[in-house]
Amino acid sequence: MKKVLYLTTALSLMGFAAQAEEVTVVSFGGALAASQNEAFYKPFQEKTGIRVISVDADNPAIPLKAQVEAGNVTMDVADVEPSDLVRLCDEGALETLPLDDLPKAADGAGWKDDFVEGGIYECGVGTVAYSTMIAYNKEKTPNVASANDFFDLEKFPGKRGLRKTAKFTLELALMADGVEPAKVYETLGTPEGVDRAFKKLDTIKSDIVWWEAGAQPPQLLADGAVTMTTAYNGRIFNAAVAEGKPFEVLWDKQILDFNLFVIPKGAPNKDAAWEFIKFATSSEQLAAQTTYISYGPVRKSSTALIGLFQDGKTEMLPNMPTNPDNMKTALTNDIEFWTDYDIELSERFNAWLASN
Repeated sequence: MKKVLYLTTALSLMGFAAQAEEVTVVSFGGALAASQNEAFYKPFQEKTGIRVISVDADNPAIPLKAQVEAGNVTMDVADVEPSDLVRLCDEGALETLPLDDLPKAADGAGWKDDFVEGGIYECGVGTVAYSTMIAYNKEKTPNVASANDFFDLEKFPGKRGLRKTAKFTLELALMADGVEPAKVYETLGTPEGVDRAFKKLDTIKSDIVWWEAGAQPPQLLADGAVTMTTAYNGRIFNAAVAEGKPFEVLWDKQILDFNLFVIPKGAPNKDAAWEFIKFATSSEQLAAQTTYISYGPVRKSSTALIGLFQDGKTEMLPNMPTNPDNMKTALTNDIEFWTDYDIELSERFNAWLASN
């Protein structure tokens, strides 16, 4: 894991600051961590005087679980996916949060009515909605129109990038095979549906380049190692807009998911961690994050506060997965489904990977 320190000389404005002078936040790195630094870490430090220590991990849930099991917890806040949150919460690895202390919406509405569905749990508070979608280099591969093209090696020859996990890969395969988004999890919950997903993946298996870290898909595209790849929309937006790469996002059949902040059981600075989460998930700070990344805020009241990208010219709302125009064929990740089927489907996926 890569560790980056962000320091401030701001004076403490809260009584607990003297007791907890730092908060360690473990997140996914890349464009996401950079946006969190600008929208959350720096303003929080300036307001409270509490130093934020930012740590990058490919999947923060993994070191969180290891630290809790070892009884040696060094992180205070972790940024996790919903399926990991549910599992870790059920295992007693996370603190139950006093959600009634969350700030009201910017428009005065209560927090219960402000968070989108899937954005709040007893052990976690949502920060962003993002999507796993298909990306391509428009200069080298023009005219990509649908998710079906990802599996069309004749029309679009070349390697395909996929995240090395059953999750999202199986859903995409079914949707590209004609299953409507609303029927995906119903289908994937049957032996016939699972067989159908792997049969579709078989059609491109020999041309798949597997990735595991979010930074890899933009690099695979830049190097010409793949013709198309699944990726996190924020990574592609950052490469295209901030770095000028000729990358295009295909919103068709995007798979929507969330990131949520949690506090591991035994966090050394639990009170300060909760203050950080309350601050970071306010309407204003979630909207501020969209200045730096194209991930949608999970508070409805933040939408009216969304403006331009940090370049001062790019409208952010059209670049977000939650934009209505981008949601027409979207699938929202079903956390309950993956809680029930993750082990079974991951074992099948790993066996499929190992087979000829």
